[in-house]
Amino acid sequence: MRILQKNITILLTLVILLISCNKNNSKNPLPENMDYKIEMRKFVQNISVYAKNINPKFVIIPQNGANLVSTTGKETGSAEISYINAIDGIGQEDLVYGYNNDDEATPSEDKEWLEIFLNMAKNNGTVKIMVTDYCSTHYKINDSYSKNNANGYISYAANHRELDNISNYPSPIYNENTENITNLQNAKNFLYLINTDEVYPSSQAFINAVSNTNYDYIIMDLFYDGEEFTPSQIEQLKHKENGAERLVICYISIGEAENYRYYWRPYWYSGTPSFIEKENPDWEGNFIVRYWDSKWQSIIYGNNNSYIKKILDTGFDGAYLDIIDAFEYYEE
Repeated sequence: MRILQKNITILLTLVILLISCNKNNSKNPLPENMDYKIEMRKFVQNISVYAKNINPKFVIIPQNGANLVSTTGKETGSAEISYINAIDGIGQEDLVYGYNNDDEATPSEDKEWLEIFLNMAKNNGTVKIMVTDYCSTHYKINDSYSKNNANGYISYAANHRELDNISNYPSPIYNENTENITNLQNAKNFLYLINTDEVYPSSQAFINAVSNTNYDYIIMDLFYDGEEFTPSQIEQLKHKENGAERLVICYISIGEAENYRYYWRPYWYSGTPSFIEKENPDWEGNFIVRYWDSKWQSIIYGNNNSYIKKILDTGFDGAYLDIIDAFEYYEE
């Protein structure tokens, strides 16, 4: 009995050690003297160059990490023109509502700090600022649209942080129009809808729901329930209900790896391969990556098997790059 108990204790210890190793990438030390902001800027710029060489009209929109537009990442820095010229828009979450809690106003000091960089980008190039606020109370939704519009931003007030539904308020949508949208600068509104598998019974049901709206552009996923949308399906989505044209933008995470994506391997865990840092404690199945690693970057862009190439081949008008602010994890 004592031998059995001892063996069980040893086995449990090994399991605990294995779990611990899987949570933290401690076997691969971080490089010394790395500027994590610069590395993220380079990553985004290289994605832009690759995509625009294939399709010059392809739109690149990084989400969050707005202070990358400053050379120093601080309010006192000058505009980083090479980065600003490489992007077509900046997506910013929680500017007016949602920074600390959904349906709660963002603290004024945080809002003002973000606006410094958003305006730096807007005033030093042709960058479209698009805000996603998270609020559900009608007067707060109205306030979100009004304040963002006053700043010259376009916005979407999402009543679910999961971005899994088309909000039915306001109706009609804010700044609805009948214009053909052939470039990002002409857009006056947008829809952000990426988690659809459990809401819509089929990919066609999703397409039908979106086709019955007049949003100027939509941000969506490349996949429905693990299956890629086809070029013909994306073409269906490029027409608003009123008959006008719109843009279709594809969401892609470049600062985290997701274990439900086509590129994931069953033997991957924190530290294996070396670019996987650790699992995001707030999002199960999402793993923080060392985004500067060439092996991770080759998954994202630069070859015919890369994620960006899949997006291009499917006929999307652009890519919405998420987890740009991954540099903050490494700086901290």
